Amino acid sequence: MKPPAADLPKEMTHSIDATTEDEYASQAKLLQEFTNFSTIKKAWTFKCNNGNSSQIVFSISQSNLVGNKRKTNILSTFISNQSNHSVGFQWSPFPIEMTGVSTIVPSPSGLKLLVVKNGENGSPVLLEIWGPSQLLKEIPIPQSVHGSIYTDGWFEGISWNYDETLIAYVAEEPSPPKPTFDGSGYKKGASDKDCGIWTGQGDWEEEWGETYSGKRKPALFVLNVNSGDVRVVEGIEQSVSVGQVVWAPSSSSSSKKYLVFVGWSSKNGPQQVPRKLGIKYCYNRPCTLHAVSAPFHELGNVTEDLATAINLTQGISCILEFHKANRMPSQELAGEELKLESPDGKLLVFLSAKSAVDSGAHCATVSLHKMDWPIDGEPYPDISIVDVVPVVMCPEDGDFPGLYISNLLDQPWLSDGFIMILTSTWGCNEVILAIDVIRCRISRVSPTVSASSWNVIALDGDNILAVSSSPIDPPQIKYGCFQEQKQSISSVEWNWLDVSSPLSYSEKAKSLLSSLHCSIMKIPVKNASENLSKGSRKPFEAIFVSHSNSQTDESCKDCRKNGPCNPLILFLHGGPHSVSVSSYSKSLAFLSALGFNLLLVNYRGSLGFGEEALQSLPGKIGSQDVGDVLAALDYVIERGLADPSKVAVLGGSHGGFLTTHLIGQGFV
Repeated sequence: MKPPAADLPKEMTHSIDATTEDEYASQAKLLQEFTNFSTIKKAWTFKCNNGNSSQIVFSISQSNLVGNKRKTNILSTFISNQSNHSVGFQWSPFPIEMTGVSTIVPSPSGLKLLVVKNGENGSPVLLEIWGPSQLLKEIPIPQSVHGSIYTDGWFEGISWNYDETLIAYVAEEPSPPKPTFDGSGYKKGASDKDCGIWTGQGDWEEEWGETYSGKRKPALFVLNVNSGDVRVVEGIEQSVSVGQVVWAPSSSSSSKKYLVFVGWSSKNGPQQVPRKLGIKYCYNRPCTLHAVSAPFHELGNVTEDLATAINLTQGISCILEFHKANRMPSQELAGEELKLESPDGKLLVFLSAKSAVDSGAHCATVSLHKMDWPIDGEPYPDISIVDVVPVVMCPEDGDFPGLYISNLLDQPWLSDGFIMILTSTWGCNEVILAIDVIRCRISRVSPTVSASSWNVIALDGDNILAVSSSPIDPPQIKYGCFQEQKQSISSVEWNWLDVSSPLSYSEKAKSLLSSLHCSIMKIPVKNASENLSKGSRKPFEAIFVSHSNSQTDESCKDCRKNGPCNPLILFLHGGPHSVSVSSYSKSLAFLSALGFNLLLVNYRGSLGFGEEALQSLPGKIGSQDVGDVLAALDYVIERGLADPSKVAVLGGSHGGFLTTHLIGQGFV
C-alpha cells in the first residue's frame, strides 16, 4: 500500500503548491502573449489601374501554442499619398485565412494568380488560376502525373512565362510502379488489390530526408494555363534533382522557349556515390545551373541538341538562387490580352556557394555572378560568367564583409533593371543592400543602427518595403523612398518612413520590453596566435540584452550601479557556420521578460564577418569556439554586467554541443 502523499518527502510528491502553480500560470499566459504576435513572411506588390498607387498583399503567420498550429493569413493594403516625406497605408479590416493553401504566385502583370493546394493522403494536387474577380480555372493533377509541388524555399521553383500562358514548377516525380507477387512469385500485370497478392517496394531509392521525408526526386513540369495540360520537361538526367526554375528570355522571332534551373546530382562527393540525406542547411552540396528546352513549343522547330539540358556553370560548383535581370518591359493591355515588348537588357544573375563546396564548410561566404543571355535566346555551355560581388576574405573595420544570403526576392530590381535590392548579414545585423550589377558596386541602404536588423520583403517601384526589428523591438514595417540618383549608386539616398500597421502587440509585452537595453559588443580574441590569419585574429561580436540594473557602458570596469545583476543566459547558435542576428525573437524576448539578461555570442566561425574568420574554426571545433564563448562571458563579468554564480547556457545543434562542453568542463 502506498503511503498518503502527506507522508512522502516533499521531493517525491507530484502536487504543486499554490504559489508555484500561480507562477507557472502567469508565465504560460505571458508566453502566449509573446507567441501570438503575427509575423510577416512575404509580400507582393500590384500596381493599380491608375498607375499612381499600389496594392500590397502580405502573407502573415500566427502561432497557436494551445492548438499546436500555425495559421497563414493574407492581409492587403493600398498605398496612397506617396512622397519622400509621408506615405499612407489603407489596410483591409480583416485578414483572410489561407486554409489548405501551400503557396500563391502572382503572374508578371498581376492580373492572374496561381493558388497551389497540395493534396494529402494521396489526393491530387489542385491548381487554381484566379482573375481579378473570379476563379478562371481549376486543374486537378493526379498522383500518376506528379506528387506534391515543392514550396519549401530550397527546391521550390514556380515561374510564369512572359505572356502568362505557361507555368513551370518543381514537383515530386511520380513513384515508379511496384512489383506484385503471389505464392508462385512475381506476377506480371497484377494489382495489389487482387486477392492473395502482396506488393514489394522494388529498387530502393534514398530520400532527401530530414524535412524532406518522403521526397526522393524533385522534377520539372510545365502547365499550359489555357488547356490545363501538364507535361514533364524532358532531357534532364535521372540522377539530377531540380529546383529554383525560371523562364529564360527569348527573341521575338523564336518559337523555342527555355527554362533555367538548378540541378543537384545524387552522385556527389569525392567517390561520386549516390547521397541525398543531409541537404537541409548544407550549402556545400555541389549543384550546377542548367538550361533546357520547354514543352508546348512548335515541334517543327526543335533540334536534337535542345532535347538535353545544357550545363551553364561547369566551372562554378554550387548555385543557390538566380534571377533574370531585365529592363522593365512596357505593357499594353487590349481586353484580356497582355503584350510585352522584348526587354533590351538580358542578364542572368545568380549566387554561388563555391567557398562552402571547396572548403567543406556547410555554409560560407557566397558570391554573386552574372552572365549575358544570348540575344537569339539560344543557350550554350561556354557563356562568359562575370563576378559581381566576390568573396570577401578579411574586411576592414566597418567595411562590407561579404554576402551571406540564400535567396532573392521574386522581383528584386529597381526600374533601371540593373540595381537589385537584397538582404544580407553584416556582422550581428541583417542589412539591406543595393547592388549595381553593371558597375559591380554595392552599398548599404538601410539605416546604420547598431542593434537593429532590416529585412526587405518587397519593392514598390523604386521604393522598398521592409521590416525593422531588434531583440527588444518587435517587427515594424518601414517604407524606404528612393530619391534621385546622382553619379553612382553610392550617392543614392533613401528616406525611411514609419508605416501604421494593424499588427498589434500586447501592452504588457511592450511594457516589459521597453525596460530593456540592447547593445553589440566587440570581444577581443584571447591569446591570438600569430599563425592565425588576420581575419581570425580580429575581435568577434556578441549581442547583450540587459535590464535597467545592468548597464552596458563598456568603457567602465565596474558598471553595476543598481544592485545585483539579473541572471544571465548564454545563447549559442548552431551551425557552427550560422549567426545570431539583432532581429526580434519571440522566445528570447520571453526569456528577457522573465528577468534574464542574454548574451548571444557570435564566436569565430559565424557568418557575417568575412571568410578568413569563418574558415578559422574547422579543425578547432570544441576548442576555439568554446574559448570564444568563455572570453565573451569573462568580458561581461569583468565589467560587472554578469554574476558568475548566476549563469545558464542554452543552445541547439552545434550550440547544444557547446553547451555540453561548457557544463561538462565545469565552466558554467
